[in-house]
Amino acid sequence: MEKRITTPLTESVVESLKAGDKVLITGYIYTARDAAHKRMVEAIERGEAPPFDLRGQIIYYVGPTPPKPGQVIGSAGPTTSIRMDKYVEPLLKLGLKGMIGKGYRSPHVKELLKQYRAVYFAAVGGVATLLAKCIKSSELIAYEDLGTEAIRRLYVEDFPVVVANDIYGGDVFEEGRKKFAKIDI
Repeated sequence: MEKRITTPLTESVVESLKAGDKVLITGYIYTARDAAHKRMVEAIERGEAPPFDLRGQIIYYVGPTPPKPGQVIGSAGPTTSIRMDKYVEPLLKLGLKGMIGKGYRSPHVKELLKQYRAVYFAAVGGVATLLAKCIKSSELIAYEDLGTEAIRRLYVEDFPVVVANDIYGGDVFEEGRKKFAKIDI
């Protein structure tokens, strides 16, 4: 069974999510990759506000390709999340509640998710065109000079993800490895 959630994320929604849950997200999410994260965190460290209010929000680790005529957005598949791990804590401190990407997170980030009560969602890589069909609008909001890595505000409908890490320490990647290790081949 899939859970349907809307953004911004509330405490009760975050509490209801467990590693392995299949989730469909509807609402606004924000895009940011390495360069945008670096710039945001540097601004926060200088005492400046980030380019959008992080409270309850989800950041999608994606650098979408430019749209073709008639499209809202081009290909929009997730990028490897662990590259953003060094930028996570300042964003969580300001209220970020979710991240979407590809692959596992470091032990440190998993502890931060428990501490700040946030979740990490995994999106399926390799289906970028299909994921783009769930994106209904795209608005550039910051760092236009970064091109595809600029921060965008996306409106998504039924965007499919899996809860990879929850606030309880659940980790879908570790659980999967343990199950696989028990299989006799």
